[in-house]
Amino acid sequence: MKSLALKALVTSLFIFMSFSISAGEIKIKVNKKYLNFPISHKQDRARMIFKTDGKADLPVVIRLAPEEVDYWVFKDVTDLKGKTITISYDGSDKALNRIYQDDVIAGQDSLYKEKNRPQFHFTTRRGWINDPNGLIYYEGEYHLFYQHNPYEREWENMHWGHAVSKDLIHWQELPDALYPDHLGGMFSGSAVIDYDNTAGYNKGQTPAMVAAYTAAGSEKQVQCIAYSLDKGRTFTKYAGNPVIDSKHIWNSQDTRDPKVFWYTPGNHWVMVLNERDGHSIYTSANLKDWKYESHVTGFWECPELFELAIDDNPDNTKWVMYGASGTYMLGSFDGKVFTPEKGKYLYCSGSIYAAQTITNMTDGRRVQIGWGRVSHPGMPFNGMMLLPTELKLRNTKDGVRLFNIPVREAEQLFAPARKWNNLTSDKANELLKEFYPADCLKVKTRIKLSHATSAGFNLFGQRIIDYDLNSNIINGVFYSPEDMTSMELSADIYIDKTSIEVFIDGGAYSYSMERRPDINNKEGFHFWGNNVEIKDLEVFNVKSVWM
Repeated sequence: MKSLALKALVTSLFIFMSFSISAGEIKIKVNKKYLNFPISHKQDRARMIFKTDGKADLPVVIRLAPEEVDYWVFKDVTDLKGKTITISYDGSDKALNRIYQDDVIAGQDSLYKEKNRPQFHFTTRRGWINDPNGLIYYEGEYHLFYQHNPYEREWENMHWGHAVSKDLIHWQELPDALYPDHLGGMFSGSAVIDYDNTAGYNKGQTPAMVAAYTAAGSEKQVQCIAYSLDKGRTFTKYAGNPVIDSKHIWNSQDTRDPKVFWYTPGNHWVMVLNERDGHSIYTSANLKDWKYESHVTGFWECPELFELAIDDNPDNTKWVMYGASGTYMLGSFDGKVFTPEKGKYLYCSGSIYAAQTITNMTDGRRVQIGWGRVSHPGMPFNGMMLLPTELKLRNTKDGVRLFNIPVREAEQLFAPARKWNNLTSDKANELLKEFYPADCLKVKTRIKLSHATSAGFNLFGQRIIDYDLNSNIINGVFYSPEDMTSMELSADIYIDKTSIEVFIDGGAYSYSMERRPDINNKEGFHFWGNNVEIKDLEVFNVKSVWM
C-alpha cells in the first residue's frame, strides 16, 4: 500500500505540473487506459463533471479523498485516448489533484484475490452493484448488464455495468454500457435481439441488440431504448426517448424495469412494466411505439413473464409471472393479458432480489440470475450476483410449482473431497473438522429427524438450516416437503467467502444469506437436533472463477 500511495502522489504531482489547472478543475490529456480516483467515506459527496471536446457529461457525485484513502475507483477512458478531458469538481482541490491515469487500476495487483472477494460469484471490480439487467445470450456470449455505481461502494450514479461469459460461470467485466443522461439515472431493464429489424437499426446482416431501460429523474421514471451493433460494447440511445411516459396515468413515480420479449403467436413485442401496484403489459410492432394492454396487481419491481413446460413436456405448459421478491403466479397469456390461475407462491427468499431470466437462449432452458444483497467487509465493492439457476415447473402434491436449481455449468467448479453415509450428528461433526479453515465449500446432505422438533446445520454459529418439522418452517419460512409424513430433508449448500446459498429438496425451495459467522464460536460445521441422523453427507472443494 505504501508503494501505491507513493505512486499516486508522484503521479498527482505530475498532473499538477503538466496540465493547466483552475480552481476546482483539471485538464488531462488521455494517454492511458484508466483514470484512478481516491475515495474516502469521511468526505461528503460532491459533484464532478467530465468534459471532452467541449461537451460535458452529466454530473456524478463522488467522495474524493484529499488525504487518507479508503479505496480507489476508476473510469475507463480507452475510447478517449489522445483527447483532453476536463474534470471539474465541487469538492476539495487537493483531492481533485490526486486523480491520476494509468494502464492498470489502483489495486490491480490484488484484484480478485482480496480477503473478502467472492470466489465463485460475480462481483464488480469496484463500486456498487444491484439488479441484473439486460440478460441475453447472443453469438456464444452471455451478457450480464447490471445496476452499477462505479464511483463508490454505496448506491448512487446509476449506470449499466457490463460483463460477458462463455459459460455463465467465468465473467469478463467490460466498460459500463449505459450512462446517466438528461432524463435521469439508468435504472433496470432488459435486452433483445431485433432479428427482423422492426426498429430499423440493423446494419446489413448484423441485427441490433436493443436495450429497454428506465431513465429515473427526480420527478418521474420513463422508459427508453438504446441499440448496439457491436454486441453490447457501445449503445446509441433513441433520439425519440422516452418511449413510455406514464406517471400522469398512474399518479405515481413508480413506473420502471421494462422486461421485453418477442411473442411469436401475435408477431409483436411485449413489455412487462412495473407500474405503481403491479405489472402492466404493453405491446409494440417496432420497440418504439407502445400500446397499453392490461395490468396485474400484487407485484413490486423487476417484472418477468415467460412460458415453461411442466415436467419437461412441451405440450403441457404454463406462464409464470414474478416480481423482485421471489413470489410468482401461474396462469395463461394471450399476448396481451396474463390471467392468473390462483394466488401467489414463493420459490426463493433471503438475500436474493430482482432476479431476471436470460433472453434468447438457444437450448430451451429458462435461466435466471439474481442480485445478492450481500456486503463484503473492507472491500472496494458491494453487492454480488448469485449463482445462475435453471427454473422448471414440476407437478407436486400441491399442484404445479416452480423449482430452482444451479445451472449444470456450475458443476465444473466443484471437486469431490469426502463422502459419507448413515452418520450420527456427533460423528458427522467430528469428520467435518478438517474443513473448518475452508473459505469456500459445497456441502450436500440429507438429514433424518427422529422428533418433530427443530434440527439443522450451523457454520460457526450461523444457522444455515433451521428446520422445524412441527411448524413446517425452514429459517423462518413455511415449507412442506413433497412427502408430508417424511422426516427427511435434503439440502445443497454453496458457501462462498461472504455468502451462502441453500437449495432444499432439489430446488423445491431455495434461500440465500450473507455469511456472518460468530467470531467467538469455535464449533465450525455443526449438525444439531434431537437424535438427528445424517443419511448422506458429501463435501466438495471449490475452484475459483478468477484463477
